[in-house]
Amino acid sequence: MLAQYQAVIDSLRSSFPDIAAMLEAAEPDLTAFAPLPREHWQKVWSNNPIERLNREIKRRADVVQIFPDRDSVTRLIGAVLQEQHEEWSYGERRYFSDISMRKLVHTLHETVEPARPELYLTA
Repeated sequence: MLAQYQAVIDSLRSSFPDIAAMLEAAEPDLTAFAPLPREHWQKVWSNNPIERLNREIKRRADVVQIFPDRDSVTRLIGAVLQEQHEEWSYGERRYFSDISMRKLVHTLHETVEPARPELYLTA
């Protein structure tokens, strides 16, 4: 995947040097998902859950229509966020399957550099 990204940058370099430079600068951000298991890629790319959550907050706010103060709005949004948290934490439906989460944990352990003891020594 990273080789393909570099090939795209190289193909743009002669015709569009500014875009190639921009893509080179943005490489860490644009390829941050690459070490994750492939099953996670589509869900990482998508912001549908955030959009759905925002729609639910808007829907509930539209039902209430008038809030007496800022604290009441905060309570409503907090309640919606708490419900979402509980659904994701304890619900039957999961955003990522258990199998893909095991792959993720394995991937993270492979890519994390071991702690260097010399960093913790004090003089």
